[in-house]
This record gives sequence, C-alpha cells and structure tokens, in this order.
Amino acid sequence: MYGIGIDISKASLDVAVHGDPKLHCFTNTPAGHGKLLAWLNTQPVLSVVLEASGGFERTIAQTLAQAQIPVSRINPRQGRDFAKATGQLAKTDTLDARVLAHMAQVMDLPRYRAREEWEQRLDQTVRRRQQVVEMQTAEKQRLTALSDPVLRKMVQASLRSLAKQLQKLDHSLQEQVQAQSWLATLRTIKGIGPVTQATLAAGLPELGHVDGKAIAMLVGVAPMARDSGQWRGRRSTWGGRAEVRRALFMAALSAARYEPRLRDFYLRLRAQGKAAKVALVAVIRKMLVILNARMRDELNGVPA
Repeated sequence: MYGIGIDISKASLDVAVHGDPKLHCFTNTPAGHGKLLAWLNTQPVLSVVLEASGGFERTIAQTLAQAQIPVSRINPRQGRDFAKATGQLAKTDTLDARVLAHMAQVMDLPRYRAREEWEQRLDQTVRRRQQVVEMQTAEKQRLTALSDPVLRKMVQASLRSLAKQLQKLDHSLQEQVQAQSWLATLRTIKGIGPVTQATLAAGLPELGHVDGKAIAMLVGVAPMARDSGQWRGRRSTWGGRAEVRRALFMAALSAARYEPRLRDFYLRLRAQGKAAKVALVAVIRKMLVILNARMRDELNGVPA
C-alpha cells in the first residue's frame, strides 16, 4: 500500500506515489478526474493527500471521497512544515506532490468526508455571500474617494445591486438551514442567526463529531502554550478557519449581552481583569463547546 500525493493547480493535477520517482499528470477537469480515478483504482492506495488550493481542490476531493478512496485535505502550512522537517527546502509542483505522498505514507490524517448535495449548495451560497459583502466594502471605500457625480452614481448603482443580491442570499441561506431540521440545535443559543448557522453548517462539518478541544482548535480559538524549561510564555490563539471564526465573533458580541450563561461568563472574565477581546474569544470557545455537545447529542438521538 502506497501513499499518494496530489499537487493541485487551476489547470492540472500532479500526482506522485511514495517511493516512485515518476510523476503522473492529469488535467483538473471532469475528464481528467475520471482518468485519475481509473488510474487510482489500479493502484494499492493507502491514502491520498492533497492541499487546500483556493477551491480548486474541492471537486477532486469530493470525487475521490464519493469513490470510497481515502483522501485527506490539509492546510498548505502543514505540507510546507512537513517538507522543512524532512529537509526539503526547495519548492516545485513535483516536489510538493512527493512531499504530500510522503505525508500520506507516514501520517494518519483526518479523512475528507464526501458532502451531500445540500451541503455543497449551502457552502457555495455562503461563499457567494462572503464575496458580495467584500465587494460591498470595496465599493463603499471607492465611493468615499470619488467626487465626480457621474462616477458616484455608477458606484451607488452597483451598491444597490449588491444590496439586492445580499438580501436574496440571506433569504436563501435561511431557507436552506430551516430545511435541515437537525440544524435547529444551532439556534439554541441567542446571538446565532441564520448567517452564522449557515456558516457553521457549511464551514464546520466536524461539529458534533469531535470533542470540545478539537473543535476549538479547528476554529482557531484554543489557547496555544509557549513554554520552555522554567519559562512560561503567554498563551495565544492562531490558525483555524477564519470565515467560521469571523461569524462566531459577531455572534459572541450578541451572546455576551443576551445569552444569560455566556453573559455571566463574559462579565466574570472582565471582572478578573481580562481584556474585552480576550473575554470575547473565551466566549466563542465556550459557545463552540456547548454547540458541539448539543450537536453530538442531536446526532446520537439523545433527548434535550
């Protein structure tokens, strides 16, 4: 059994087998995916590892998972750190594919789970909403720098169009979330509205499937130790899924005021001298742990 590494770009897939110097190339198209799948079915595959590549990896990861081929999608930082740890400082598509194949051979990585049709649609809608919000922000900034009346009208027209798109997207997200009755658990904490619910459902499918510490690390709100010998460094949070963390930060602002349990927790931390942002991150972490436990119970059929 051999580890397989796939380096992904917009146009191509560079595939390496651990221990084999030969590189196999396929196009990043449906036809290329079919050829790759046919080739993999002739190989003794231990695991396939690929990196997140700006969304270009989603289709092939979904295709492999649906074909019951064990595939793991990793953060590019993990691949780069692994390469450095093995002494591989140079970086090319070929070398990257071989590094990923090496990871697939020696590491037990979390498996990518094939997404159902409703999950794919929800994920695309959430991403489109994020894009529209970013375009709105950019247009508003451009508007402040314009003095020409004609140009200002053009930007204002663009803003009106984006506002209509955002309204339609919000309505669509609400309908999609409500169509999945088991996601009602996400509405049990005040402050978590339809957009945050959709972001959690689309961006954090592990919710309810892992423990509280793991879910906090996935989002990037778990404090990391920095100790050496007798020295004790300051704990800090970093990494994780930024889009989920952003949505939860806004939800935490509301939950810290209106959700009794979280409000008391926030006020207690502030009374202890914690900075407001530190206390809010702690609220996010506690909110995640609560939601994770409730979602686990929902999935296991445990009555509330």
